[in-house]
Amino acid sequence: MQKEPEYDDTEAIEPSKTQRKKDMHALQAIGEQLVELDPKKLAEFDLPEILTDAIALARPMQKHGARRRQLQYIGRLMREIDALPIQQKLDSWQQNSKHQTARLHQLERWRDRLLNDEHALTEFAQQYPQADLQRLRLLIRNAQKEKAAEKPPKSFRLLFQELQGIIVEV
Repeated sequence: MQKEPEYDDTEAIEPSKTQRKKDMHALQAIGEQLVELDPKKLAEFDLPEILTDAIALARPMQKHGARRRQLQYIGRLMREIDALPIQQKLDSWQQNSKHQTARLHQLERWRDRLLNDEHALTEFAQQYPQADLQRLRLLIRNAQKEKAAEKPPKSFRLLFQELQGIIVEV
């Protein structure tokens, strides 16, 4: 009877070539996000100077080939640092941006409803009892008059600002 070869489970299994490529592309994608950030937000990361310089060089590059090579270089530099905290911070910023966008859409929907539906103000008052209805009525009426007279939308903007103060969270 032949003896089975023994395998040591504690031995580290090297990642496959496919997995290494996926990891490199992921680091390169993080690097690309860093290139797109404005300098103030980029300064919030404690990045090595060589990586910061590489990011600064990539920003003005317009030619696809040169930019691609620079992003690959940034990805290579990213292998030297822990990218997880950077990715987490970028994800949280993106999530905040999504929440802010959703809130703005909600405010725009309310403004449109208030301007076009006469029953919307009653519904708004029920949902937001702290609202100053008299001020809202005035802004709605003025915004409708401005639109009819094709004047600049001053009250239209003021109505949006008023709604921002009333509706604080989505």
